[in-house]
Amino acid sequence: MYAIVEIAGQQFKVAKDQKVFVHRLATEEGKQVTFDNVLLLDDNGQVTIGAPAINGAAVEAKVLKHLKGDKVIVFKKKRRKGYRVKNGHRQSLTEIVIENIVASGAKAAPKKEEAKKEVAKPAAEKPAAQKATTAKADDLKKIEGIGPKIASTLVEAGISTFAELAKTEPAKISEIIAEVRGKHVTDTWPAQAQLAADGKWDELKKWQDELDGGKA
Repeated sequence: MYAIVEIAGQQFKVAKDQKVFVHRLATEEGKQVTFDNVLLLDDNGQVTIGAPAINGAAVEAKVLKHLKGDKVIVFKKKRRKGYRVKNGHRQSLTEIVIENIVASGAKAAPKKEEAKKEVAKPAAEKPAAQKATTAKADDLKKIEGIGPKIASTLVEAGISTFAELAKTEPAKISEIIAEVRGKHVTDTWPAQAQLAADGKWDELKKWQDELDGGKA
């Protein structure tokens, strides 16, 4: 017999006497804990599927110990930006052992008509949402010399696509980003943006390798 149960935001396939590592639980070591969000049960080939959970079903477990997982190195780097960040992370975990799977009275939860009505309302609002997302913003940081701060400043000024940037004069761009710290050379940004807008990425990359912060 096994069950698929949600524990601390994750789904696990568990069986009796199985040990499982889950996200840190608030329960003390040695204490019992019950998980009632059982999504599926298999009792010797007889499968019961919840909608989404199964009424009356539960997984009983015992907390063995609290620990931390292996260290994970998170390294971020941005090419030609001088940006490098290295961090370490150890996830807080709890080791539990499955003591029992309760299936008595297990019954798939009935679908409520109210849920269907609630789903119908957002469907009517979908066209408006689609219109709002029609004009998709481009990643302006792909332009040599533009970092995250400058990109967000340009977006706030109404320049969110390569095509819009290509139509903007370098002097106007310098005026928009005047309050951003550092010395910024905007001479080549419109031309770079035009290549990006036209999809000429190989030509743009070759040119960017010859640039220094946007300056030819």
